[in-house]
Amino acid sequence: MTFSEFSPTQPVILGFDPGKDKCGLAIMGLDRQLHYHQVVPSQEAVTTIGVLCQQFPVSLMVMGNQTTAKRWKQQLNQELVEPLNIVLVDERYSTLEARDRYWQMYPPKGLIKLLPQGMRQPPRPIDDIVAILLIERYLNRLTEPINS
Repeated sequence: MTFSEFSPTQPVILGFDPGKDKCGLAIMGLDRQLHYHQVVPSQEAVTTIGVLCQQFPVSLMVMGNQTTAKRWKQQLNQELVEPLNIVLVDERYSTLEARDRYWQMYPPKGLIKLLPQGMRQPPRPIDDIVAILLIERYLNRLTEPINS
């Protein structure tokens, strides 16, 4: 579990990358300050989301729009004590992007540094980093200029 040292007082966004076996979770402020990220087993995701909503002032959830999104959205609406506003975000290519981001967040050490980045595999699941990217995609969409 990765927490930042300060608990936010401003509303935050909960990023959720749902999966069959494991899910990525992230909490980020509107200022793009990352407060939490973790990969959890799928069967623990709803409980963990409930706990996060008690610990942080979550204003909405951003979730990937692919394979299992519809089922997860329905399950969350049924099982969470406080229903969340859920926004679906395009998650195409997010896993590839998350692999690159992993190496930015955790620069390689030792012999792994010598491998070209495209050949490096992160040593752990990166679903939490996908959740971070989903939040960023949502925030980027909010700040894009409207074409007239």
